[in-house]
Amino acid sequence: MADLTNPLLEPSPLPYGLPLFALIRSEHYVEGLEAGMRRQRETVERIAADEAEPTFENTMLALERSGELLDRVLAVFENASSADATPELDEIDAAFAPRLSAHADAIVLDQRLFARVHDLFERRDELGLAPDAVYLIERAHHRALLAGAALDADARARLTAINARLSTLRTAFQQRLLADTNDLALHLTDEGDLAGLDAGARSAAEEAAAARGLEGWLITLVLPTSQPALADLESSGARDALLAASRTRGARGGPNDTRATLVEIARLRAERAALLGFASHAAAVIQGQTAGTPEAVSDLIEQLAVPAMRNVRHEQARLERLAETLGERAPTAADWARLTTRSRSARVDASGADVFDGDVFDASAVRPYLEFDRVLLDGVFHAANLLYGLRFTARPDLVGYHPDARVYEVRERDGAPVGLYLLDPYTRDSKRGGAWMNSLAEQSELTGELPIVVNNLNIPKPAAGEPTLLTLDEAATLFHEFGHALHGLLARVRFPSQAGTRVFRDFVELPSQVNELWLTRPEILERFAVHHETGEPMPADVAAGLLAATGTETGFATAEYLAAAALDLAWHRLSPADLVSDVARFEAESLDAVGLAHPLVPPRYGSSYFAHVFAGGYDAGYYSYIWSEVPGADIMAWFEQHGGATPENGDRFRREILAPGGSRDPGTSVRAFLGREPSIDALIARRGLG
Repeated sequence: MADLTNPLLEPSPLPYGLPLFALIRSEHYVEGLEAGMRRQRETVERIAADEAEPTFENTMLALERSGELLDRVLAVFENASSADATPELDEIDAAFAPRLSAHADAIVLDQRLFARVHDLFERRDELGLAPDAVYLIERAHHRALLAGAALDADARARLTAINARLSTLRTAFQQRLLADTNDLALHLTDEGDLAGLDAGARSAAEEAAAARGLEGWLITLVLPTSQPALADLESSGARDALLAASRTRGARGGPNDTRATLVEIARLRAERAALLGFASHAAAVIQGQTAGTPEAVSDLIEQLAVPAMRNVRHEQARLERLAETLGERAPTAADWARLTTRSRSARVDASGADVFDGDVFDASAVRPYLEFDRVLLDGVFHAANLLYGLRFTARPDLVGYHPDARVYEVRERDGAPVGLYLLDPYTRDSKRGGAWMNSLAEQSELTGELPIVVNNLNIPKPAAGEPTLLTLDEAATLFHEFGHALHGLLARVRFPSQAGTRVFRDFVELPSQVNELWLTRPEILERFAVHHETGEPMPADVAAGLLAATGTETGFATAEYLAAAALDLAWHRLSPADLVSDVARFEAESLDAVGLAHPLVPPRYGSSYFAHVFAGGYDAGYYSYIWSEVPGADIMAWFEQHGGATPENGDRFRREILAPGGSRDPGTSVRAFLGREPSIDALIARRGLG
């Protein structure tokens, strides 16, 4: 008998259907997942067994409605397991991952159901449907083929077994990585090792240590290879230890080693692709994206690798001269960020050479002007108001899933409701690394729901009463993730499977990349960049340093990203017969093959901690960031040429890019906004790769 007190089994009575987080217990997820799968199986059985001729209503619309309970429970559970995991949630995740995989396979591989979808696909142009409905059929048919619905019974059975094993491995990778990331946080007990960190960073490190019952300071690790504190720590020993900890994650033996797990993931993905008739997992995945083929992705990576590495060599030479001037050691990978912040103070002499004879640029001088709440309210929210007329109201009466999670109600300029926005800014041991957006509810005319979206960051939390001062990268990440949130909030579609960010993976980053533009646009920057204590505007020299920071390290930033994208592609272009016994060697050979191997520029993610592709949804898709940046940079240039953050510009972007969600091909949306095909020229210029 169902537990009538389970708050997940029925829609929440709270505004917008916000889950009743305060009442949810671990056992409620078990019951909710069981009930959700059971109810969807019953619904799908009725659809598949229907003897009537397939119609859009009795097949596609019925399928769209079929998983309402399971979707609701999964959204809350997946948010909890990634943002505030517990041993109990980890156990549930591990137990249900293969079961959920098998459940999804049973639906998509049901031959009766596939026959109905295939029939509609064959007749789609004869049904008199609206374009979004035709597109819904086409994408459902593509997903079914990619899932193996057209295979014979034996192949379908093997594919189901592979998927179940992969779901278990992905969960294991994520849990081991989180544990190792926590274990490898840099514990410092000598205050001298903190030299260079400002008061906010020290306070956060002290708070992190206290949270674990440790004396001294703890510098926790963010997901990428490069750690924020590397730009500030004066102690070369502390920098070396911090970078070593970052690069060692998942690759030091013991129970949290991820290497055997990721190798098996890559092999099983290759086997699955072969079953489907593809040369590789990358070929299978990219075929349904805007890029089309792995070869097209490789061409873009190689096209950008040459100028990126040329810039790396120029930047390296410049940093070597600076290190010599400062009397420091020859630069290592651990020194790059710190030297780069100091190189921004160089002047250029008459011959065009850099001269390092003045006070070095102090990157920490920017942080007092990037106080979190000010950046959020007068930066991120203000830009959304200028562009889209959105108004954000804090709702302290609504309880989030964690005390740090803030809840905001979002309304149009005329007061019409838009949805809820939750922001969870701080790092903690129970939260996976990185920054992300996810949805607890998605807008759909079919269901009548409005969206509830969540942004998670991993900003170190200062001691009580201390301000949260952001680095430039953290501020950029906030703007970036909020771009995803806007996509979830402002998409207006009929069908749940086309809602918000349910778009091609190599298009989903475009709105978030474009939203980063507003961090440094004058009409936004001058509003939030004030001193957190005095309220004085950011001085001109500090503002110049901040703006300069957005145009430096173009070689390093591009090369470290391209290296990670190349690694992802290399792992997922393997055939089932390709055996990898040495992960480090495979990495080195893969990077050398594309000209991206450099001792001072490690990839943004090493394989053993590449959660995007071995635990997230970016397998054979990490290239998506640079692929979507081609039209994204073009659109940013368009904004700059047409007056920046104006309501007219915002309405155009909202109408053509955000509102359609996944209801049409992304190329159609980009062409509708630009009035032409996008060009790579804007990306080349923005990244300084000309």
